[in-house]
Amino acid sequence: MTHCKKLIEVTLHLEAINAASAREKQSSIGAHPRSLHYWWARRPLAACRAVLFAQMVDDPSEHPELWPTEELQQAERERLFGLIEELVQWENINNTELLAKANAEMRRWVMEERLPAVLDPFAGGGSIPLSAQQLGLEAHASDLNPVAVLINKAMIEIPPKWAGQPPVSEQQTLDHWPGATGLAADVRHYGKWMRAEAYKRIGHLYPKAKLSDGSEATVIAWRWARTVTCPNPACRAEMPLVSSFWLSKKKNRRAWIEPEVDRGVDPPQIRFTIGGDTEVRRHPGTAPDPPKVARGAKFRCLACGNVAPDGHIKAEGVAGRMGAQLLAIVAEGDRRRIYLAPTREHERVVLDARPKWKPDNDLIGKCRDQLPLYGMDTFADLFTSRQLVALTTFSDLIGEARQRVIADAQAAGFDAARSEEYADAVATYLAFVLDRVADYNAAICPWNPATSTVVNSFARQAIPMVWDYAEANILHATVGGWETCLDYQMRCLEKLNPSDHDKGTAVQSDATRFGTENFVLNSDKVKISRAKLIQEQPVVVSTDPPYYDNIGYADLSDFFYVWLRRSLGHIYPDLFSTLLVPKAEELVATSYRFDGDKEKARTFFEDGLFRAFARMREIAHPNYPLTIYYAYKQTESVKDGATSTGWETLLEGLVRIGFQITGTWPVRTERSIRSVSIGANALASSIVLVCRPRPADAPRTGRRRFLRALRTELPAALHLMQQGHIAPVDMNQAVIGPGMAIYSRYRQILEADGTFMPVRTALAFINQVVDEYLADQDGEYDADTRWALAWFEQHAFNEGVYGDAETLATAKNISVQGLVEAGILHSGGGKVRLVRRDELDLEWDPATDKRLTAWEVCQQMIYAVGHRGEPVAGEMLRTGGVAAVAAQSLAYRLYAISEKNGWAEEAFWYNVLITSWSELSKLSMVPLREQGQLV
Repeated sequence: MTHCKKLIEVTLHLEAINAASAREKQSSIGAHPRSLHYWWARRPLAACRAVLFAQMVDDPSEHPELWPTEELQQAERERLFGLIEELVQWENINNTELLAKANAEMRRWVMEERLPAVLDPFAGGGSIPLSAQQLGLEAHASDLNPVAVLINKAMIEIPPKWAGQPPVSEQQTLDHWPGATGLAADVRHYGKWMRAEAYKRIGHLYPKAKLSDGSEATVIAWRWARTVTCPNPACRAEMPLVSSFWLSKKKNRRAWIEPEVDRGVDPPQIRFTIGGDTEVRRHPGTAPDPPKVARGAKFRCLACGNVAPDGHIKAEGVAGRMGAQLLAIVAEGDRRRIYLAPTREHERVVLDARPKWKPDNDLIGKCRDQLPLYGMDTFADLFTSRQLVALTTFSDLIGEARQRVIADAQAAGFDAARSEEYADAVATYLAFVLDRVADYNAAICPWNPATSTVVNSFARQAIPMVWDYAEANILHATVGGWETCLDYQMRCLEKLNPSDHDKGTAVQSDATRFGTENFVLNSDKVKISRAKLIQEQPVVVSTDPPYYDNIGYADLSDFFYVWLRRSLGHIYPDLFSTLLVPKAEELVATSYRFDGDKEKARTFFEDGLFRAFARMREIAHPNYPLTIYYAYKQTESVKDGATSTGWETLLEGLVRIGFQITGTWPVRTERSIRSVSIGANALASSIVLVCRPRPADAPRTGRRRFLRALRTELPAALHLMQQGHIAPVDMNQAVIGPGMAIYSRYRQILEADGTFMPVRTALAFINQVVDEYLADQDGEYDADTRWALAWFEQHAFNEGVYGDAETLATAKNISVQGLVEAGILHSGGGKVRLVRRDELDLEWDPATDKRLTAWEVCQQMIYAVGHRGEPVAGEMLRTGGVAAVAAQSLAYRLYAISEKNGWAEEAFWYNVLITSWSELSKLSMVPLREQGQLV
């Protein structure tokens, strides 16, 4: 079957995607749909929207009747790039006009009656299904993990059902409730009711703090430290295990905890006061050194000075003798925090709290980390008794709030079934609020003195051991408080902005087994055969599968599962039928599930992942490519005596299953690709693989024909990538796509001895052809630049012998003196070297240079971008003519040379120039004087 190449199979606007993805991860953007519920390693919505859009629209080269020349095709790609650049901006997440424009662009190339549905069989945190729905595509999410399934329901399935629905909780003055605003208003209403009820029931557990003037202040948080008995038999004091005494590091508001030892009692007692710029005491100084003396669990006794070894602290914990001591109270003052010494009253409240229920499930796998070594074996051990009382109280109140929703919905005119369905929706989001509160209200939450706030439990992809922790006031509107979490998550819900036309489903399914029998076409859950499915609506697959053992999703999500199961188990009985998240079938290479056998774990993961890819191949429509996000981690393993990487294994498996790989795009999601920091030439955090099913009748071929195809076809793909300003740091990865497209179009490639060519050999040939292509471009440069290029490859900017320089110059039919006059070479004392960028003439003007070289333009533009501003570099591009145009390809060449020689700083600057090229091209359209840049 013939099909049109999609844009993503030819080029991709990586610069805009990477910049927007990095920005999306910044907290300054405000409420984000991802914050509806915590999940690990989500893909940015910006990247997912761009990838899906480029997966749907045709590349202009497929329509010569519309764009007959290469120039017109490139102009059309730039137009599509402009649309992508708008789509990835955070501010446009709910720009309905723009999203409709993108939807219309996709419809332009659909051969079927309607747009395809998007399926993500490893939906996880839901970035891909949500992005599909935002683009107006029907979205289907599937995952084995019930927490992930519920997150996807809350993002793509529930909101469209109630889009535009006014709240039922009370009489409203507004006539218009767009998107999920009405639903969010109801969740807020019942959530506030829950807080008020909780205060009546457990308010006594959160007493106010008494100030020195007799007044009271609301407590924001309590600082605690775990304790063990000092191993010194002559001391036996209760040792506080403190890693930091700081309370606040804010300017002019610094505060810390100061320990005091009372040796007048036996055993000695350690008490705490407050030091620093507070209302208690004002004097300059700094926090005392903490008793933690080394990595691990070694602490010094503040009473006797003896160091308790790690073994003693572990033994105390396992024996159940690890206690807790209050270090400080943080209260709310007049526009500032008040830090107070601990009191027996506040300490006794927690010790006397008696929870009626505990999540006594055992910690498993990634959740365990080092916790069991210190006697923390269950999820209940992660919380104080007061936290358990509060969380179970709110969990109970979710059920009570649900009954109130049912009554109010029926009063608003809903029938019984619709009232229950709406109440279930409200209860789901209330349970999400409880999960967020639990994340900030556990005895493993650190205190951040920079912001004077509690830090959530999952600061990283594990549950860590925390020696001194902070306990938030769950009943107060502070970080970790119910009201704060409720308000923030409802702002996240409002960001979804669904319409009642949106369709989305989320189901629990094993990605290695799903097929047509359990694939649902729409929100009515109509099962349909593959033949009819393709006939009525094509399916496009885009997914972010788990990678090896990076994250133990099932283990970590148990933290939330135990609370969701208690709050929502009766609403979603199928999802919460097990005590903990299912783990046996989870695709992750965790050796503990195989009695420590790493080889069995690897085999399980790889075989399962390839079975999942085989299912995707069966269900995906042939008119559209598949996209797979690969979390880049280049680990090596030895198989059959040969070393191979996970990357090779993945490519090998996809080819073996019957995929043709047509694109490999590095997507950087952790930082801006143009951030100026030396050594930042790291590969992207993930790679998007673009695949198509290989025809069943694909031929075999030999090594010679494969190499001929590479040398014939790869240069055109490289040329397109350079036109698209693909960063040099990403070029070698991106070019694997068209290279592997050639390799994987054949069923097999035979070596001379009759064996099959492995992926590793193919990758080496692809890199070889890339080097040849870049070297062939040398002939396009002026003679001075060709000389500088050859010299740079040998010497960089270091000195070399004059005679060598003269010999090289003679071969290029130029002279050393001419190179000096051209401004690119220093000569003297029998030595020569290239002019460094910090030595360049700042009065240089390419328009008046009588011996203009691509080399000098390239170096001048780099210096301008880094030190004088992009408008100056843009002016050089405008006035530099042919030499300036050649500077772009020269930068690619110089980057490759620098990388090969390990010159990280040089490679960085050539990468910066290319990633700036799109902006420089825009600036070059307007003379510098007209931009107001020159006096």
